[in-house]
Amino acid sequence: MKKIAIIDYGVGNLRSVYRGLERAGADATITADPEVIASADGIVLPGVGAFREGMEMLGDLKATVLASSREVPLLGICLGMQMLMDSSEEHGNHRGLALVPGEVKRFPAVPGMKVPHMGWNTIRIEAADPLFDGFPPESYVYFVHSFYASTTPEHTLTSTEYICPFASSIRNATTYGVQFHPEKSGAVGLRLLENFIDLIC
Repeated sequence: MKKIAIIDYGVGNLRSVYRGLERAGADATITADPEVIASADGIVLPGVGAFREGMEMLGDLKATVLASSREVPLLGICLGMQMLMDSSEEHGNHRGLALVPGEVKRFPAVPGMKVPHMGWNTIRIEAADPLFDGFPPESYVYFVHSFYASTTPEHTLTSTEYICPFASSIRNATTYGVQFHPEKSGAVGLRLLENFIDLIC
């Protein structure tokens, strides 16, 4: 059974991610231990909340994440995906992990459109990738976010439309990110987690 380290840095509902990965067939561990993370077959970086807080809370584990991401697949979820980017404009300008090129931006204010973007919406597959094997061209998944990832088409796996088009999942080499919550997205989310596990050698 493939061992996946869910990084515990004090931000996010780790238990629901843990249960989702277990259902998908992984041996998942919630941990803040650099040695456990470094020895895992795959890494998941979940998170909810503000970008700056997330980066600050990650602290010394940043070096472990960067080193491990060169060796094994990494999946960022929600805030965890945003932290993979170069920077975020949330409450100022803050540096991210710079594993995927691009910037995190706030949804523009549009009359009649609520922020955060919360609830079910579709993802449109923009590039064939094993993470989305078995997916139809569009699937419904669950979102909760006020900021979105702006990256290049070559790093965009799926797009979603809410106020403006945005990258709802991203990739650079073996680093992946999804803005939505697979652990809250029913059978579709479970399939994504299964596909992520299948990516692990």
